[in-house]
Amino acid sequence: MRLSLPWNPGHDGALKANEVLHQTHHLCENPSMGRRADLCKDTDDEARFPCAGGTGILREEVWVDGEGKVVQYNLAFLMPHLSAVDNGRILGFDNAHGIHERHFMGEVSPVEFKSYSATARSFYREVVALRKSYQEKP
Repeated sequence: MRLSLPWNPGHDGALKANEVLHQTHHLCENPSMGRRADLCKDTDDEARFPCAGGTGILREEVWVDGEGKVVQYNLAFLMPHLSAVDNGRILGFDNAHGIHERHFMGEVSPVEFKSYSATARSFYREVVALRKSYQEKP
């Protein structure tokens, strides 16, 4: 399951294809997942764009089982030029340790999980709000 980035980082509307710097799908033929080798990395996207006086980075990684069900995910919004905490991750959602978590400015808290789609929508809404707040700062 892959959700597209919901906006063009430089404009309103959809993200342009040339702004996605790295995009790989269906990597099942070489899943280097160690203990989770039964999973396929379905989505591995990265987009970079001007943000808050530097470069913002969006990452979306999704692993699925043999039936196509999302089993593991990582959504991250990084601005390493603003913060070194958590490798520059300003906002993120993942379940890397078997627990659904929200990361915000170095703080980690558990979150209720309904579905990957709902989590991704929430993540992208927060990213849009954060970008607006940084654009409004003098």
